[in-house]
Amino acid sequence: MTLARKTQIGILLTAAVLFVLLFIAPKTHSGKLETKSSMPSQANQTVSLETFITMATKSLKLEEKTAYDALLASAKKSSVDTAFVPVVQFWDKQKRPDFAAYFVEQIADRTNNSLGYTKAGDRYYYAVRFINDNNEIPALYQSAIRCYEKAITKDAKNVDAKIQLAACFVEEGKDPMKGIGMLREVEKTDSNNVKLQLTFAFFSVKSQQWDKAIKRFNNVLKIDPLYIEAYLHLADAYEQQGQKNKTIEMLEKYASVTDDAMAKKEVLKYIEQLKK
Repeated sequence: MTLARKTQIGILLTAAVLFVLLFIAPKTHSGKLETKSSMPSQANQTVSLETFITMATKSLKLEEKTAYDALLASAKKSSVDTAFVPVVQFWDKQKRPDFAAYFVEQIADRTNNSLGYTKAGDRYYYAVRFINDNNEIPALYQSAIRCYEKAITKDAKNVDAKIQLAACFVEEGKDPMKGIGMLREVEKTDSNNVKLQLTFAFFSVKSQQWDKAIKRFNNVLKIDPLYIEAYLHLADAYEQQGQKNKTIEMLEKYASVTDDAMAKKEVLKYIEQLKK
């Protein structure tokens, strides 16, 4: 199988399930990312996120910094729960989801409920993939963990927060087995949770345990037959195993049910290449 063919399903997956890849799939970091920060590497200490925000603020254009300082001052003076929303929006426009996450947590501190902390944790968790400075990543994971733990304290039945907390432990790498253990505990009482099955599936993909990944993606389809992107992930897993017929079968199933005309066209084109 050519390299082009090996990567083509991955391209189809990116095009067809961008939402999944951005907001559910676990992230990987090679440790070779270019570090843009002038801050020295911290071997045994996590640099606070506030430090990175302060550095970034100093780098803003004068008019941007003036606007930001005004937004931040107004939010701090206000007692309204959502006062930091304009600050979140500012950093979103700057394409800094990591800093936006920090102020989503400020909102959570004011609303002081499980949902608010879950949203803040999600913001930190998903920001990791957009960061070019490896020095900041530990701070993001620790912030996500803090928020998810608060969310669970507020609501012990918050399964999503438990799954995400477990994912943080696995991906941060300090205590991965603790995270896996937490996921297995959730599975005992909520095995039909799609997010749980997807989390297990993507961890299996990350470790190239294709049989386990296939089992988990099939579980997703059993729970939610409308989650058709699972067919693409199955096709990818089967192709990694060299099972061309199963790869084609999964792609054909996806093509038969998708409403995305462009994705369908690309999938059918790739099927023809595989059949040659």
